Amino acid sequence: MLKGVHLTLLIGPAVPVPAPSVVMQALRSIQVTSGKDRSGFQVTFAVGKDSPLLKTMLPAGYFDPISTRVCIIATVNGFPHVLMDGLVTQQELAPSNEPGMSTLTITGEDLSLAMDIVEMVMPYPAVPVIGRIYLILAKYAFLGIAPIAIPPLIPTVEMPTTGFESQTTTDRAYLQSLARRAGYVFYLEPGPAPLTSIAYWGPDIRIPVPQPALNINMDAHTNVESLSFSLDGLAKKWTVVTILDPITKKIPIPVPVPNISVFKPPMGARPTPPARVVFAKEFSKLTPDKAAEKVLGLLMNNSDAISVSGSLDVVRYGRPLRSRMMVGVRGAGLAYDGLYYVNSVTHSIKRGEYKQSFTLSRDGLISNTPKVVP
Repeated sequence: MLKGVHLTLLIGPAVPVPAPSVVMQALRSIQVTSGKDRSGFQVTFAVGKDSPLLKTMLPAGYFDPISTRVCIIATVNGFPHVLMDGLVTQQELAPSNEPGMSTLTITGEDLSLAMDIVEMVMPYPAVPVIGRIYLILAKYAFLGIAPIAIPPLIPTVEMPTTGFESQTTTDRAYLQSLARRAGYVFYLEPGPAPLTSIAYWGPDIRIPVPQPALNINMDAHTNVESLSFSLDGLAKKWTVVTILDPITKKIPIPVPVPNISVFKPPMGARPTPPARVVFAKEFSKLTPDKAAEKVLGLLMNNSDAISVSGSLDVVRYGRPLRSRMMVGVRGAGLAYDGLYYVNSVTHSIKRGEYKQSFTLSRDGLISNTPKVVP
């Protein structure tokens, strides 16, 4: 592809294998998007009337949805990076009257799609949340998925004689609902080895070791193509919950919940003050432990006022920028320099080109760290 960059494409049913040369020669572009909850990919091939992809492989089911697994690996400067491990969900054929312009495109999602196919009806009498998570994720060990789950800070277990919770949705939807309730996140991270993934259920903790800094307006040290910053004064809010006094259970007591998170400290020395006040409903009907769990969820699902969007060339940056981690920014000025959280990254790969677009976020102006990793 490029000097110092090598692309590996594994594709096939069940256990994918390296794509044959006829598939790699027809490869036109790859796009991989890694976000907060789920990731997706799109692979485009150039096809002609006599292309083996159309005459043999497509009719034989080589690109069939759901059953076809795709693993995309980019080796940059000798270090492999698993960009995607997922399942095909859709195929599109776009014939053209112009020679060489017909394309075959396959689209898919990460392996969490396998958890979103079958709706389950499963009772969990006296089973704590952490036990339910490991029971659900154990079913997907054959896909190479290793679970990492952190128990909720406020565990809640109902007695079977008084009632118990049941799952009535797909596994992915149920895991995500449990995560939102506890103020946690659930996602799959491909790698670190090919055909393996990590299923993470826990607080939104960004890896503390930042990635190399994104430099703008620094002459020879510039390694990004564009950066734009936005400060939303309405992004943050105070949430007021109403609980009943524990003695008479009749007197409402308003309790303000600030927009902060102990797991995502502000990266700015001057945090943006909240501009809105909203009132949460139905807290008075909850038991004390469930109300405390929901308040904790509000505390941990805070909003960031500053958002950043930009693009970079991976060859110049030296490595792919990864989402769900931290990164430093230099050259943007006193107000916006410093550390940021990487929310999403889109990889765009073509022959002779490997670029990324990304979004960052943090709360507050002026960096609270004197330096960032260069």
